[in-house]
Amino acid sequence: MKKNILIIPALALATTLFSCKDKKELEEVQIPDAEVVTAAPKVDYGNPADVKAEGKFQMKGLKYSYNALEAAIDAKTVEIHYSKHHVGYANNLNKAIAGTPLESKSIEDILSGLDINNAAVRNNAGGYYNHNLYWDILSPKPGVAGEKLAEAITKEFGSLDNLIAKLKEAGTKQFGSGWAWLTTDATGKLTVSATANQDNPLMPNAEVKGTPILGIDVWEHAYYLNYQNKRADYLDNIFKILDWKSVSDKYEAAITAKQ
Repeated sequence: MKKNILIIPALALATTLFSCKDKKELEEVQIPDAEVVTAAPKVDYGNPADVKAEGKFQMKGLKYSYNALEAAIDAKTVEIHYSKHHVGYANNLNKAIAGTPLESKSIEDILSGLDINNAAVRNNAGGYYNHNLYWDILSPKPGVAGEKLAEAITKEFGSLDNLIAKLKEAGTKQFGSGWAWLTTDATGKLTVSATANQDNPLMPNAEVKGTPILGIDVWEHAYYLNYQNKRADYLDNIFKILDWKSVSDKYEAAITAKQ
């Protein structure tokens, strides 16, 4: 006689099936439990405040946690970038200037008076300064440009969107590692430029000189875990976390200092 299968719902995940034998006997068949999917454990990347440099130039710290910028950059990338790369520049800079006249100078004075043939100071002073600026203009809750900066942007670029397009272009076209910059001169005039490696507009060799008020890191370590080789996608998303209020503060400080 052909068996008829009856399905009886179980109270647990397993389901018990019974078949009828000559309408008298029931044959029990067990179906394995369904696989239980559990959420991945949350990773604790630590506290940025625990990252310390050795020597004169110290880490400024971050205004947010490692996972706060995930609208554009994942927590692991931020943690590696800050606690490995950035602190490495600070430590190597401190070693390079230890016992020299540079040890008594500000980072801005070191950069503006730089001997560009001194690779250790050039690379590490640039890396230290550039990253301080980069972290400072990012925020999980970015503000808007102040009146003075907004007027300068409109005057020079026509609109904020046009400025963003030029910054993206500068970052995308920078061959290899480097930075995209927004700088101001003593008159408040804004300029977009790019530099290679850890160079910046304060250095004597810069093609476009001025005070940086915005710097976007386009080294692969800034974006590779999320974006792989898609630098343009990183540059699209970073403006979601770019704090124009911080850029405005730097702009006003720069033009006030030069008056």
